[in-house]
Amino acid sequence: MKRKLFLAAAFFIIAWAFTACESLSTCKICKQVTTEIGGGVISEGTETEYCDAALVAIEAKDDVIVGNTKISWECR
Repeated sequence: MKRKLFLAAAFFIIAWAFTACESLSTCKICKQVTTEIGGGVISEGTETEYCDAALVAIEAKDDVIVGNTKISWECR
């Protein structure tokens, strides 16, 4: 009986460890987009994959507005 409990506990610990590792690596593909306020897209940057801390830094950036132009980041 103790062996069955030990194996069940070991299984749950291993299953938890594998699922915990998946959430550590979060990645998205982002690009910088320049738009005209009230109008359409002026230009788009190249798409690049950002992960973990770099992704958090990109998503934390505020939009930059210069005159009638807005520069922002879009991630998917």
